[in-house]
Amino acid sequence: MVVDNLLLAFAEIGNIQTLLLMIVGVGAGLLAGSIPGFTIAMAVVLTLPFTFSMPPAQGLATMISVLVGGLSGGLMSGILTGIPGTPSSVATTFDGFPLARKGEPGFALGLGVWSSFFGGMISAVLLVLFAPQLARIGLEFQPWDFFMLVIFALTVTASLAGQNLVKGLIAGALGLLVRTVGEDEAVGVGRFDFGSDYLLSGFDFIAVLIGLFAFSQLLSDVKGRAAAQHALTDTGNIQVRIEHIRALKELAKRWTVVVRSALIGMFTGILPGAGGSIANILAYDQAKKASKDPDSFGTGNPEGIIAPESSNNAVEGGALTPLMALGIPGDVTAAIMLGALLIHDIVPSPSFISEEPVLAYSIFIAFFVANFIMLGMQSVMLRVFVLVTRIRMYMLAAVILGLASIGVFALNNVADDIWTLFWFGILGFFMRQFGFPLAPMILGVVLGNIAELNLARALAISNDYTLFFTRPWALFFLIIALFSAVFPLFQKARTEGAKWVRFYAPALLTCASLPLMLMGGAVRPGLSLLCLCLAAFLCYKAIKAAGAPA
Repeated sequence: MVVDNLLLAFAEIGNIQTLLLMIVGVGAGLLAGSIPGFTIAMAVVLTLPFTFSMPPAQGLATMISVLVGGLSGGLMSGILTGIPGTPSSVATTFDGFPLARKGEPGFALGLGVWSSFFGGMISAVLLVLFAPQLARIGLEFQPWDFFMLVIFALTVTASLAGQNLVKGLIAGALGLLVRTVGEDEAVGVGRFDFGSDYLLSGFDFIAVLIGLFAFSQLLSDVKGRAAAQHALTDTGNIQVRIEHIRALKELAKRWTVVVRSALIGMFTGILPGAGGSIANILAYDQAKKASKDPDSFGTGNPEGIIAPESSNNAVEGGALTPLMALGIPGDVTAAIMLGALLIHDIVPSPSFISEEPVLAYSIFIAFFVANFIMLGMQSVMLRVFVLVTRIRMYMLAAVILGLASIGVFALNNVADDIWTLFWFGILGFFMRQFGFPLAPMILGVVLGNIAELNLARALAISNDYTLFFTRPWALFFLIIALFSAVFPLFQKARTEGAKWVRFYAPALLTCASLPLMLMGGAVRPGLSLLCLCLAAFLCYKAIKAAGAPA
């Protein structure tokens, strides 16, 4: 049966029309990713209307191609101009741009291209291996468990806000508030509409997304006359050739960095709302901490390019895993793909892979194929990007905003969605100016509806509130959420040398072992005992270190 489904999936993806659409999609994604302000989410959104009339597998393959191309496109502008094309390529500029200025742009691009490829391939393999397993676990989930999972997801983003923790929490709460405007999906009652039909219909998620991320960035890029007149580069001709062989030799020597960074990206992608912008920073940070020469980071260290690019391309494999297995999007672009599936009357759920095996395998295969196409098209799109870098920002911003507005209008044919884009763009601009992170707010908008619906379902099934704390999975996510919420305090205390931080990991393992033990079976209680043994070992080391003379 599996072989038959695989053959049918290969037939869906392997036909000429689908492959040509994937090639066009990768090229468009590479170009979109290389233009600052034109986010990957925008590129995928603009692709969505073109997929309405396509078969589901072909439409999703096209969107995945745009996504994979966009993830790799950001490295071109980041390395050549020092301006990251996408948030997920911010850390790439830290060492990519200095290495290019040293006279080695081809080597820097080669490292980025091949790191992106291997990161994507590792992610694709893990997606195939773990999505079916996660789907089987997902069958155990009930509304109480889904609600606590969303709570955990919200605390993850808040904890990753770092020094902006309070502002991150405020932004997340604002996102949840925005999601409550309009008609309640559970009971059909209007909320916060103030007698306005516009507010009663609620805010379209895609319009909010593009307004907050794209329009606010464009406003920041052209807020001054000098900035608006500035192009990405004012130089004459840029002659760059990617050094593939040299880059591959360097990656072979640093393969552990590739694998570690890809795993970081995969894990970050699985966490709803975290995304590539967090993954590439985390991977860069871990590479620097593990390096024998951390002082060289920021001056053109190859590992400073390998780590973030391996990580950000692995993110989408992680983001697609909970989407396919649980119906929960791992990031913004996965949320858009969720919308594409819903348009075709396909609802991702724990039974999605078993009920729609051909479509599921088609997504797996498309993800693999798109990475190979991306590898072949990087050199072609690099020449196109060199031309784009000479366009003034005010012209580029006008074109991007026009395309974004058309894309938003085309989704529902509602002019109010353009006003939503405008007002949330203004809000996002001021949030950027005052240091409020946008990711928690987007996460609140994405997950607010999921949390509310599952809370309503849970209370409709039973008014026993203890089920939120006594069900094993709900308890597990509650424990992880609590430890995640205090993680910023742990980071701060660790830098100050506080002794209690040594007991953070043992306490987490000990608490997490309880719900694992309650799940029953053979494997999970075994994992629980393993966690307890590891916690005891770490606790012994911590006590021994605390008693040692300074």
